Amino acid sequence: MTMDLRAILVAIAIGAVAGWLASIVMGGGGLIRYIITGLIGAFVGSFLLSALGINLGIGNPLISQIVTATIGAIVVVFLARLIA
Repeated sequence: MTMDLRAILVAIAIGAVAGWLASIVMGGGGLIRYIITGLIGAFVGSFLLSALGINLGIGNPLISQIVTATIGAIVVVFLARLIA
């Protein structure tokens, strides 16, 4: 397995976990929705935390990415519900 494929699979797994965690907070369901919400949330969460100068202070990079993506996914779902 090449590194590029492994990175894509890890990103999808992080997105799925983040989307699932966001669905616990905001409601919703479905694996595809989890993955899409989590992947978009990863970008949004990273941007928001960076723009606000917030450092989560989590030592484990994988857990930090999941938490950041979950925060972003919650924001994405919240904004989507405001618009729809």
